[in-house]
Amino acid sequence: MQTFEDWNQKAKKTFNATSNEVVLTLTEAGSLLGLSKDQMKVYVDKNGLTKVPIMRSVHRYLLLKSEIDALVG
Repeated sequence: MQTFEDWNQKAKKTFNATSNEVVLTLTEAGSLLGLSKDQMKVYVDKNGLTKVPIMRSVHRYLLLKSEIDALVG
């Protein structure tokens, strides 16, 4: 039986496997900062964090883990 994997998680896993940069989804980054996904979207735009675009999707993106770690630390 196949288990369901969120599309954002699939994109993150593929990106992390092929890049030197580690990325997080909006939900993961938001949970580290105590924000919801929607609040995190506003936070990213307001603070100019780097958005890693996902091919074939204009509205989806991943965030650099290094930037989130700097904010948390």
